[in-house]
Amino acid sequence: MSTPSAEIAVIGGSGFYRFLTGARDVSVDTPFGEPSDPVTVGELGGRRVAFLARHGRDHRHPPHRVNYRANLWALRSLGVRQVLAPCAVGSLRPELGPGSVVVPDQVVDRTWGRAHTVYDDTGPVVHVSLADPYCARGRAAVLGAAAGGDRPVTDGGTLVVINGPRFSTRAESRWHAAAGWSLVGMTGMPEAAIARELAMCYTAIALVTDLDAGVEGGAGVTHDEVLRVFAANVERLKSLVEDVVPALPADDDCTCRRALDGLTLPRPLP
Repeated sequence: MSTPSAEIAVIGGSGFYRFLTGARDVSVDTPFGEPSDPVTVGELGGRRVAFLARHGRDHRHPPHRVNYRANLWALRSLGVRQVLAPCAVGSLRPELGPGSVVVPDQVVDRTWGRAHTVYDDTGPVVHVSLADPYCARGRAAVLGAAAGGDRPVTDGGTLVVINGPRFSTRAESRWHAAAGWSLVGMTGMPEAAIARELAMCYTAIALVTDLDAGVEGGAGVTHDEVLRVFAANVERLKSLVEDVVPALPADDDCTCRRALDGLTLPRPLP
């Protein structure tokens, strides 16, 4: 039986473990080991879609142990060129309370010890631009799908990615807020950077589950609280993603797809 292909992928975060129904599980080998879970491939809105649970369907992979390289490589191997990445985040701004959905336009990477590139082989050094880490056309599709409905979405904001798995101290949270950042999460990097290294469009859709510890009114974050708020809002988030998928551009006319133009790569891409 031939391996199915997909043009769009959804990477589900904490609490977002299943998405497609009547779809086929596919195991994909990569140079970086196994992805977090088998990839589920099916159809949605007339588009071929792959779904991958970032932490595994049983949430067995903590954020600092997710094999981001294998996940993105596996998706590209199946033909994916556009990625939607729902994720659970904390808010650094009181007006973005639990249940808010934000489409960030910038990211700050405060992670360490993770494999941050697929190009660490001996060979030509690969420097990929990440000035604008999220796909402009993907962001526009999300905002367009949310416009005029009962699913308000905040346009823009900076997501700071911490290493985890612990949550921030109050001092760290106040520092992040004072820097002007909007959200804090644990999985947005190196995921966005690796997607760019693979010339894939990448769009984060962030669901706020809590006010971070240093924010006014933030009492401190617990894992149970994150999962409880995400579970209360996951169907709304899935509905939004379902509307975004058919709205994504079907052509290759995007700067994300040309991120590797003119570069010599040390390994061929799938």
